[in-house]
Amino acid sequence: MNKKIMKIESPKLFPSDLPVFKQLTIQSDDFFEMRMIADCVIENQTAHKVTFEKIIFKNVTFTETILRGAEFTDVIFERCDLSNVDFTDAIIHRTKFNECKMIGINFASVTLRNVEMTSCIADYASFKLSNIKHAIIQDSSLRKIDFSNSKIQKFHLYGSNIDQAQLSGTKLEGIDLSDCEFDGLGLTVEDLKGCIISREQTYIFAKLFGLIVNE
Repeated sequence: MNKKIMKIESPKLFPSDLPVFKQLTIQSDDFFEMRMIADCVIENQTAHKVTFEKIIFKNVTFTETILRGAEFTDVIFERCDLSNVDFTDAIIHRTKFNECKMIGINFASVTLRNVEMTSCIADYASFKLSNIKHAIIQDSSLRKIDFSNSKIQKFHLYGSNIDQAQLSGTKLEGIDLSDCEFDGLGLTVEDLKGCIISREQTYIFAKLFGLIVNE
């Protein structure tokens, strides 16, 4: 039986009202609003504390890009390549990532509120020291992702691969991993307390913690 998906706030914008731009040059402290950035490459951009409001990025490839301390509100990333982009210390609110490639993306120390990732590839991404509340990740690949020493609440994972994810120092009480795929995770028994897992996953955790299950 399919699980009921948690509801979060969606981006508040109307795509039909947005003018389309085919390029974007970014400088520190810039403010961008009410536009669609589509079918282009953003490369070799380094900027700090940039604000994006009511923006759609569609089919955009980011390369060699550093946007530390950026703030995103009511933003959609659609089929973008964000691999290895540095979003350290970003604040991301009411934002969706749909069918994006995010391998090695740096979300260290970010604040996420009402954020959704669907059908994304985010292997090797870093969310360490992040603060996450009201977030959904579904049907995505998160292999070897780093969520260490983070604070997470009302964070739901549906149908995603989190194999070898690093979760040490992150309290998983109330977090449901029962619909996730993994053979091993980096965490302690204390981290796992109150976490929701499936019956089948108990054997994985038993092996992880060196227990022998007598059948």
